[in-house]
Amino acid sequence: MKTELKSLLLTNGETLGYREREGGKEVLLLIHGNMTSSKHWDILIDALDPKYKIYAVDMRGFGISSYNRKFDSLKELCDDIKLFVDKLNLKKFSIMGWSTGGGVAMHFAANYPDYIKKMILLESVGTRGYPIFKKDASGRPIVGEYIKTKQELENDLVQVKPILVAYQSRNKEVLKAIWNGVIYNHNQPPVQKYEEYLEDMLTQRNLVDIDYSLQYFNISNDFNGVINGTGEAAMIKCPVLIIWGKNDLVVPEYMALDIKKDIGENAELVYLEGCGHSPLVDNLGLLVRTVQDFLA
Repeated sequence: MKTELKSLLLTNGETLGYREREGGKEVLLLIHGNMTSSKHWDILIDALDPKYKIYAVDMRGFGISSYNRKFDSLKELCDDIKLFVDKLNLKKFSIMGWSTGGGVAMHFAANYPDYIKKMILLESVGTRGYPIFKKDASGRPIVGEYIKTKQELENDLVQVKPILVAYQSRNKEVLKAIWNGVIYNHNQPPVQKYEEYLEDMLTQRNLVDIDYSLQYFNISNDFNGVINGTGEAAMIKCPVLIIWGKNDLVVPEYMALDIKKDIGENAELVYLEGCGHSPLVDNLGLLVRTVQDFLA
């Protein structure tokens, strides 16, 4: 099936890049995670049934999308997506968010329920956000002491600064070492595909905004150590599939359990054996079957 890379000017002045794959009447919108873009969905897009018309968007500051204004929340990225689907006149579709994209998808499903048929959360950030703690002299996290400003994030020598420096110097070897350590720690893409993904990572211009937004993402009913929850998770009424790979070193299991608890009975949690944070690379066939069984 043919996939085209396109772009769309939104009414807020941002331009979002996106991949569009031809298909049938069933529409599936894909939202990528941190350090990626719609490019990282490519092998899943190619593998999904032709009956699905697929849109995979580059969020603001990723891929070929613009980054005219900085942002402080995943809700702002959700608002971009709302403008995007309205411009394309997409009214009733399923949505799938991977990692950080899961948080954006949850915002969308909570605030625009009439648009969403079903939602899939792949290795998604939890409903209480993703904490980044201050570090002690040896670089170990001080649990309970949260980084709360963008300036602190920029100077975090363990989780943020090394990536910023790698982006600035276009150091793909550092990025590859990070991904081999925590994402592609079981399986890796073919050499040429991996090179394409690394090149794509270098398009990210919003790392600090994303990390800050993840700190302040909280749609539960509880305080997450940084901010009180909005309670939006309980507003999600569509059928929800939460997919968590048992070897995920990026998103811990408790985040998947939090999502299920906070959304409620309409959420189902499925574990993928032998998969980490990228089931697309670890076991594409299993992921495709899991996704299509749910959507069917």
